Amino acid sequence: QVQLVESGGGLVQAGGSLRLSCAASGRTSSNQDTAWFRQAPGKEREFVTTIGWNGLNTYYADSVKGRFTISRDNAKNTVYLQMNSLKPEDTAVYYCAAVRRYSGNYIDPGTWNYWGQGTQVTVSS
Repeated sequence: QVQLVESGGGLVQAGGSLRLSCAASGRTSSNQDTAWFRQAPGKEREFVTTIGWNGLNTYYADSVKGRFTISRDNAKNTVYLQMNSLKPEDTAVYYCAAVRRYSGNYIDPGTWNYWGQGTQVTVSS
């Protein structure tokens, strides 16, 4: 069992920055592949980015590439999402997710076994 708790969401103007954190606890919490998803009202849950358990491999959705950066600190059992140059279309509830090891298809939410409660990000124009 792994528990995930997101924090750092809030209200920011377009062009601003925000950093989200995902703190993990429980058995093997430092050895998980991890991802961020987001969901806006009336829309499907959307893949944002993922990072491998050792921090060596990262992938980003085209919509956030060049603006968002995912990182992790396994000593703190925490994954971060640095969001720069925020746009109104980035407004959503952001969720972190984890799995022991995925075998491709990380864009599919069904790949991920554990989910946090989400944190709201609102970008004003």
